Amino acid sequence: MKPKVLFLCTHNSARSQMAEAFVKKYAGDRIEAKSAGLEPGRLNVFAKRVMEEAGCDMSGHYAKDVKEFLSTEHFGYVITVCAQAEERCPIFPGAAIRLHWPLEDPAAFEGTEEARLAKFREIRDLIDARVKEWLDEIGLSA
Repeated sequence: MKPKVLFLCTHNSARSQMAEAFVKKYAGDRIEAKSAGLEPGRLNVFAKRVMEEAGCDMSGHYAKDVKEFLSTEHFGYVITVCAQAEERCPIFPGAAIRLHWPLEDPAAFEGTEEARLAKFREIRDLIDARVKEWLDEIGLSA
């Protein structure tokens, strides 16, 4: 049975979506990756744009409510990517390992469109590196 991971943040609009996409890009069908939010919003257009620059197609991605997974899914890993999700993360029965990756919210950054894109690229690159490191740690090297 392949491992399953859930990336959780507040709105499931950027960081958790990027982490999910990178896991799928690097580990393919060797792991099942999903993402959700405590208060789901919409996929951030800047997140979609910078991920496409990195070779990740986000066309099928959309914000999902963590409640969709509480009674129907069992995850070996639950990884929170923001402080609010870490504080409010529900208990997932059967989740063997819970991790926290504190990542700055690029959507909260204010500035010109180019400055905002630069912030999204910075966070994207941090997530990319962290996902590769984590996949190596669990024996699913990218």
